[in-house]
Amino acid sequence: MKKDLLMWDETLFRDPEVFEIDYVPEQFNHRETQMSELAFQIRPGMRGGRPLNTICRGLPGTGKTTSVRKLFAQIEDTTQKLIPVYINCQIDNTKFAIFAQIYRRLTGHLPPPSGTSFKQVFDAVARILQKEETVLLVTLDDANYLLYENEINKVLYALLRAHESYPGTRIGVITIISDMNVDLSREVDPRVSSVFRPTEIYFPPYSAEEVRHILAERVHTGLYPNVLSESMLDLVVEQTMKSGDLRVGLDLLKRAALNAEAEARRRVEEDDICSAYQVSKYLHLTFTLRTLKSEEKALVSTIAEMSIEGEEMNAGEVYKVAKNSAKIGYTRFYEIIKKLDAMRLINLDYRQGRGRTRVITLRYDPRRVLELLR
Repeated sequence: MKKDLLMWDETLFRDPEVFEIDYVPEQFNHRETQMSELAFQIRPGMRGGRPLNTICRGLPGTGKTTSVRKLFAQIEDTTQKLIPVYINCQIDNTKFAIFAQIYRRLTGHLPPPSGTSFKQVFDAVARILQKEETVLLVTLDDANYLLYENEINKVLYALLRAHESYPGTRIGVITIISDMNVDLSREVDPRVSSVFRPTEIYFPPYSAEEVRHILAERVHTGLYPNVLSESMLDLVVEQTMKSGDLRVGLDLLKRAALNAEAEARRRVEEDDICSAYQVSKYLHLTFTLRTLKSEEKALVSTIAEMSIEGEEMNAGEVYKVAKNSAKIGYTRFYEIIKKLDAMRLINLDYRQGRGRTRVITLRYDPRRVLELLR
């Protein structure tokens, strides 16, 4: 038995990067149709024209971001006339922040942190495109976050109507939407929709067979032989399909192998996977909480603490507590509540009583929410 234990300097991982969420695999399967459609939308930009605007729509973990990143890598290897820019809207979700990232992509550095207006950054970006005669292709990943922050129309208007102020500028936009309740084509106002006119590309959830194939490839590349048996891979696939998010499966593989490694075992066992799943299944919650501002986190904390008591909470009662604990006013409170509902952190239901009462329920275990917030 002792011979089968890992030595202190040994590892089960051949390449740990393979299990990171932002890893782009060399072989990317099961999204050939979507990649082909997306390439068609981009093709005019390769010839010096304006790329066609696109919405990539699908649940989290269905290959939307990876598809775009793969095509962007091909563009960068092929031409310098089409400049692809990737924006994570969970992080950069204001008009200024997005154009600052575009400016950095074009110049190699961010604009000065203070004393710089949006117009100055916008002008600089447009003039570079004019001077270099280049085409810009901007991907707004998780663009639904711009909707939550009421920034989507400002951002799209500035990008898609830049040619009106700066003739010759050509900008195309890819928006990635992971909230299936959001219909971006209907959410934008008329002045934007008249120039946006996107084609929607749908990314369906992976089947169990596809999930198994993808995870098996990652295991082959990222772990040493015989670390994960076929039966243990089946268990990982089963747990992944419960969540409907491939990213949960990738995180689960990494954590299960780390659990086995911590016990100095050369193989992943069922207990390693089951205990890892108790963490990995909250992957969406973890990512979502990280994107919140401090006042939004304070309100979520208040809701979680009140939820522990197990009683139904109406919005008015929550506000009475939150205005002191989270230090927010009435209008801002309801703005945040609507955002948390859109982000699927809470349910906001209406009940008939004396008037229409809004009832708030937390979608997750309140103790886990508080643990992650801390």
